[in-house]
Amino acid sequence: MLRISELKLPLDHTPEELAAAVADFLKVAAEDVRGFTVFKRSYDARKGVMSLVYIIDVDVANEDKLFARFKGDRRVAPTPDTNYYYVGQAPAELKQRPVVVGFGPCGIFAALILAQMGFKPIVLERGKEVRQRTKDTWGLWRKSQLNTESNVQYGEGGAGTFSDGKLYSQIKDPRHLGRKVLAEFVKAGAPEEILYLARPHIGTFRLVSMVENMRAEIIALGGEIRFEQRVDDVILENGRIRGVKLADGGEVLSDYVVLALGHSARDTFQMLEKRGVYMEAKPFSIGVRIEHPQSLIDQARWGKYAGHPILGAADYKLVHHASNGRAVYSFCMCPGGTVVAATSEEKRVVTNGMSQYSRNERNANSGFVVSISPEVDYPGGPLAGLDFQRELESKAYELGGGDYFAPAQLLGDFMAGKPSSKLGEVEPSYKPGVTMTDLSRILPDFCVEAMREAIPHFARQIRGYDLYDAVLTGLETRTSSPLRITRGYDYQSLNVKGLFPAGEGAGYAGGILSAGVDGIKIAEAVAQAMLSGR
Repeated sequence: MLRISELKLPLDHTPEELAAAVADFLKVAAEDVRGFTVFKRSYDARKGVMSLVYIIDVDVANEDKLFARFKGDRRVAPTPDTNYYYVGQAPAELKQRPVVVGFGPCGIFAALILAQMGFKPIVLERGKEVRQRTKDTWGLWRKSQLNTESNVQYGEGGAGTFSDGKLYSQIKDPRHLGRKVLAEFVKAGAPEEILYLARPHIGTFRLVSMVENMRAEIIALGGEIRFEQRVDDVILENGRIRGVKLADGGEVLSDYVVLALGHSARDTFQMLEKRGVYMEAKPFSIGVRIEHPQSLIDQARWGKYAGHPILGAADYKLVHHASNGRAVYSFCMCPGGTVVAATSEEKRVVTNGMSQYSRNERNANSGFVVSISPEVDYPGGPLAGLDFQRELESKAYELGGGDYFAPAQLLGDFMAGKPSSKLGEVEPSYKPGVTMTDLSRILPDFCVEAMREAIPHFARQIRGYDLYDAVLTGLETRTSSPLRITRGYDYQSLNVKGLFPAGEGAGYAGGILSAGVDGIKIAEAVAQAMLSGR
């Protein structure tokens, strides 16, 4: 097959017009096109005309002649092999089984690939299964009742379950492992469109049933998923992992342990640091969630095409390099979504964003964050960033007035340097609720300075972004892990053999897709280590 790129059609084209455009692009008769599939569909809004842009894989007669005809044309190339190939197969008799700690996107894919190769992994998840976890999470949002072991951060599906369900990433992926992630999601119940949309998403409600289906496959292949099993210690012997100790006093022995921790597994990070597992502080970002009317974003991005069903709710991506040396940018943009309470610790306030598949809520929200680094902002040991987060989150709880209410401020008041006392036209979506105040009382001065400088620049890209009544809700502190559990070329800890740090918590992913890809890589590394006896 051959792949053609940059095939443009109007928004409202028919399937027949797409087929005709493929034949016309290749300058062949319609009957010579034996079939085609859409590999990717995006859009182009330049020059005031909205077009859909396709990458198409085509099965066509006289393929060799066509390649010769289009030689030198970068829009035509052989279709790459995006199939996934397993690195090995477990022996019929397993001497031991790998352990996967954590069952977020990374842990799910590490366990799934290991199970598909016959290694029958044992998964230890500190939180609850996804449906019970959802009830506990709603308990915080509706009743201000936090379950510290079952919430947005902890439980089956990981933090990505309560997010926009974004399935795109900027990672380099020469082996097309992201395609394997998407294919497994489709098999588990995701819509097939995620295979070809340029910026696919799923949403929480669909993710719940998909996670359950993937769990069922792991179990059917001989794996085990053990919920409410918090790992409180690691068993080490002469620089090698021998297993883990659980909070209930039990032990699970294995020479191969995957640490698929989320970025909020703070007590686990502290335990690992005490046990001498090598880790280092890394940069992350802090800020707030900003909410605008979704209609404002749609109009700014789509113009006269706003509201077109094929486009859906518009998103954006913004970056500004401030004069004080800080990068200010939008993060985890959630079209037609809500701002959610995402703390996992008592008397701390953390925000995140979430959208359902429909993306039909009245507001758009995104993180509005500023980069920070250990060298400048939280010098100390590998856990210094964690302490920095906690300090800010505790201040946010106090400024919010307690009971997990979040501090909030109108954008116009933030820019004018005065506290807010009432809401304007934008109703904040955060639950349990917000307390209007002055966010500069808890954000570092350099952060406030950089954010105020960025707003006019963002407004030049998104007309209306500087809306006075846009709502800032604080704080966004868990953009990524504040540390990295460093690993070597073999994906194992630098100083503990058999320990495989993985995913977002270990500092090697940022989002559902990249975490899933890292889970696959880790599963392969574990399989190769087990097969070779390393």
